[in-house]
Amino acid sequence: MKQYRVAVVGATGLVGSKMIEVLAEENFPVAELIPCASERSVGKKIQFQGKEWTVVSLEDGVKAAPDIAIFSAGATVSKEWAPKFAEAGSRVVDNSSCWRMDPTKKLVVPEINGAVLTKDDMIIANPNCSTIQMVLALAPLHRRYQIKRVVVSTYQSVTGSGMKGIHQMLRERGEKAQDLPNAYPHQIDRNVIPHIDSFLENGYTKEEMKMTNETVKIFGDENILLTATTVRVPVTGGHSESINVEFANDYDLADVKAIYANGEAPGCVLCDDPANNVYPMPLDAFGRNEVFVGRLRRDFSAPKCLNMWIVADNLRIGAATNAVHIARYLIDNVL
Repeated sequence: MKQYRVAVVGATGLVGSKMIEVLAEENFPVAELIPCASERSVGKKIQFQGKEWTVVSLEDGVKAAPDIAIFSAGATVSKEWAPKFAEAGSRVVDNSSCWRMDPTKKLVVPEINGAVLTKDDMIIANPNCSTIQMVLALAPLHRRYQIKRVVVSTYQSVTGSGMKGIHQMLRERGEKAQDLPNAYPHQIDRNVIPHIDSFLENGYTKEEMKMTNETVKIFGDENILLTATTVRVPVTGGHSESINVEFANDYDLADVKAIYANGEAPGCVLCDDPANNVYPMPLDAFGRNEVFVGRLRRDFSAPKCLNMWIVADNLRIGAATNAVHIARYLIDNVL
């Protein structure tokens, strides 16, 4: 198998370190790892494939001209540096919000729309974490029953705010924590905050509108209506979502469960036995790459509507794992 020179930009961050873990776990054919980070992290050592790799600056990362560069360093860094890596011949998979809604860039969940990728795509966008887990669960239902409208409320882990969110919660619990700025305008321990990202003129937050706009782009269907409320909760295992979905065509609940049980929903696991207290929870999703689907039930208040509850580790399938899967799709099908 051909080996590839792979850069991870933001390698010392929460998601960047997960990307390196996933590359190792999935035996990605890495000939050379090029960990890149800000100047304060240059010179640090990272363990990968039984070797020690030295963190380099972004300038040196571009000069190395890797085959693939996986970014998780924020939109500002991506806007400046992704084009520089692309100009050097690197295929960029970007985890920030920078390129997601750019009409010239593909927004990809490989199990759903990987086929849109071509040899001309040098910068590819990784969707938002809350969007990825939702569309993975909804895609087989959309193919079978045609989605008309989605109402989703999220319960998102503090890990979605990086180290700042984790350590704010730890400080509030009186535990040992780094002296970092707070991630939230209110206490998060013993609280929930219905506010993720900044508010827009329409009263929604950027996170909520990301879910709306990204879903339409990934499915390639502008007829899908989606409204979201995104909420931060004091957990670290992953993001949970309560979803109500309305279809154009009616469904049989047993058939819906069979879709998840029989492997027709790649990346999803059925976890639905309420009689025995079996349903998806962040504690069980932590460290896993699957989307767990449960609490499947017909909405008795409206026709052709389904209620469901899904949970996934936002640092993995919601970020690092999907980015690595995009890179895998590239080397298997495009390069």
